[in-house]
Amino acid sequence: MTAIAGKIPATIVTGFLGAGKTTLMRHVLENARGRRIAVIVNEFGAIGIDGALLQDCGIEGCDDGSIIELANGCICCTVADDFLPTMEQLLARPQPPEHILIETSGLALPKPLIKAFDWPAVRSRVTVDGVIAVVDSRAVAEGRFADDPEAVARQRAADPSLDHDNPLAEVYEDQLMAADLVVLNKLDLIDDDTAAQLAGAIGGKVARPVKIVRAREGQVDPTVLLGLFAAAEDDLAARPSHHDAEGEHEHDDFESFPMTIGEIASPEALIARLKRVVEAHDVLRIKGFVAVSGRPMRLVLQGVGGRFRHHFDRPWAPGEARAGILVVIGQTGLDRAAIEAAIRG
Repeated sequence: MTAIAGKIPATIVTGFLGAGKTTLMRHVLENARGRRIAVIVNEFGAIGIDGALLQDCGIEGCDDGSIIELANGCICCTVADDFLPTMEQLLARPQPPEHILIETSGLALPKPLIKAFDWPAVRSRVTVDGVIAVVDSRAVAEGRFADDPEAVARQRAADPSLDHDNPLAEVYEDQLMAADLVVLNKLDLIDDDTAAQLAGAIGGKVARPVKIVRAREGQVDPTVLLGLFAAAEDDLAARPSHHDAEGEHEHDDFESFPMTIGEIASPEALIARLKRVVEAHDVLRIKGFVAVSGRPMRLVLQGVGGRFRHHFDRPWAPGEARAGILVVIGQTGLDRAAIEAAIRG
């Protein structure tokens, strides 16, 4: 995994909300074998749930010094204000990292971030070792994103009721087209034939050769993910984007808000309420952690659409307030009061 020309390698991990980016990052950190890795996490919203899940995972070296959260907005829109100063601070450390992992928010476009590595102070020290796109196999198989954008465009032109593009589909495709490696994740939720069809569809979207790795729970050997030597900052022309002609892109279709929640008696009852909230409101994702009465461990919740998963990750620390925090992400116009009331029951 020697960096190109002595530069520090950086890996950009991109993917839509709930695809499994944080799980994959944890797996890499758990198998770092003493390698000095810095992690930059770009949250969507003010509460750093993903950063907290990485910091509190109990992995040696995975602490406040190695995990940096950028929560002031989408990383591809705040490159100059947030990302570049953060990189300069990392590089100025007495012991700079040996590898940098960057987890983008689910709405970030990879290409503006890759372009940021042309910044002189960064380019001389860091190279984009590779862009990893993590795909939620089940979500794509359910038709959340179009396999044939041209067919959708023809359908849109023929239907006068459709007067807007699908920004989620564009972001998804931009992530694929920027990738050096695609992780087809959550294969336990689909069958082998569907997985083969998805791999073929993804290969058809990306003009250049791109490797596709199949995974469950983000379990991919770090030797597969790191050491790609892509030098993506020198290969931008081969990574087309729907937004190449635009200076910036808008995220006005989405919003998020955090909410606190007291101790719960039953994880199953809470998840049932969360599922009803997703069905009744334009909610894309709910994530966070809560305290369960009578249990010493913190319960982590991750929900995408109507699918929820939960596990106990660590004990509550002595003196730590057993206060739960959930972040709700959805379409603009969420009825926050109604959602909070329904979740608290």
